[in-house]
Amino acid sequence: MPSRPRPTLLLFVRHGLTPTTGVELYGRRPGVHLSEAGTQQAQRAAERIAAGGRRVAAVYASPLERAQETATPIAAAVARTVRTHDGLNELDMGRWTGRKLNQLRKLAAWSQVQRYPSGFRFPDGETFRQMQARIAATASELAARHRGATVVAVSHADPIRALVADAMGTHLDLFQRIVVSPCSVTAILYSADGPVVLATNSTSDLAALAPA
Repeated sequence: MPSRPRPTLLLFVRHGLTPTTGVELYGRRPGVHLSEAGTQQAQRAAERIAAGGRRVAAVYASPLERAQETATPIAAAVARTVRTHDGLNELDMGRWTGRKLNQLRKLAAWSQVQRYPSGFRFPDGETFRQMQARIAATASELAARHRGATVVAVSHADPIRALVADAMGTHLDLFQRIVVSPCSVTAILYSADGPVVLATNSTSDLAALAPA
C-alpha cells in the first residue's frame, strides 16, 4: 500500500504597514513601500517564524515592493532567498487603483464590494472570484512543490482572506468577515484530505501549531 504524502504547512504573511494603509486602495500600484512601522513589523514576523521551530524550505512573495520588503527579513532569518510568485499578487483593482477609501465608500458599488463581492468586478480589473481561484491554485501549487515542508508566502489582505474562505468552505461573500492584519500569519496545512486552517491573523507564538 503506497504511503500517504506528508502534509505541507503554508504560512501566509500579509505585508507590513505602508504610509497609506487604510487611507488608499493602492492595489497593484508600484512604488508603495513599507513605512518605518511596517519595517519593524516585518522584522518581528521574521523573528517569530524563525523561532517557530520548523525548518522553512522556501520563502515566496508577491512581486509588489511592500511584499518583497516584508519577505526579505523573513528569508534572511530562515537562511533562504525570496522567490517571487505572481500568484501571490494583490487583487487587480483596475481603475480603482490608487483612489482614496473615503471617496470609494461613497460609491453605490462599494456596498456590493462589502456584501456581494462574488458578483463584483473592478473596472478594467479582476473579479474577486478570479482572485480567489488564483490564490487557491497558488497555494495548491506550493504545497505540491514542497511536499511535507514548511513554506512562507508573503501576500496581501484580500488574497489571504479569500484563501481562508476557500480552505474553510466558506462562501466568498462572507470573506470580508475575516481579519488579516499587517504582518499577521495565517497557517494552513495542506494534506491529501484537504486543507486545515491552523491559525488566522496570528501575531503571537507559532511554535504550537498543530491540527486538532
